Amino acid sequence: MYHVIVVRRVRALFDAVNRGDAEPVLRAFAPRFEHSFLGENHALSGSRHTLAATRRWYERLYRLLPDIRFEVGRVVVSGGPWKTLVLAEWTETNSGTDGVMTSNRGVHVLQLRWGRATRLVICPDTVGLKATLDRLAASGNAEAHAAPIMD
Repeated sequence: MYHVIVVRRVRALFDAVNRGDAEPVLRAFAPRFEHSFLGENHALSGSRHTLAATRRWYERLYRLLPDIRFEVGRVVVSGGPWKTLVLAEWTETNSGTDGVMTSNRGVHVLQLRWGRATRLVICPDTVGLKATLDRLAASGNAEAHAAPIMD
């Protein structure tokens, strides 16, 4: 039953992000956490450990990809409430700030302890993401090539 509850909660968090509302995600983090996005030295890469930096990251995500939408596929849960590992497969679509529709695939790896997120690692196709960021920068969106938000 616990795993079913976790799957529902993870899907609800993706639904919130799809609505442009990162607050439920931010409230899910434990007092000590890591929020990481794979890739090297691009506008969305790096790791954050504070709510302030993580909130700024989501704000940037929405500025770069304002209509971002995730379709969640398989969600796998392992472990008990004291140490839970979640893998969520997804396909993401967006039209960026330049109106060009793109798609990306990836996974979220989430660690929970007593229902609170202690680690979230976002693993997209970084080649596709980099192409999107380069395209947005070429169309005049300087933030697409901004330094990563880290703390």
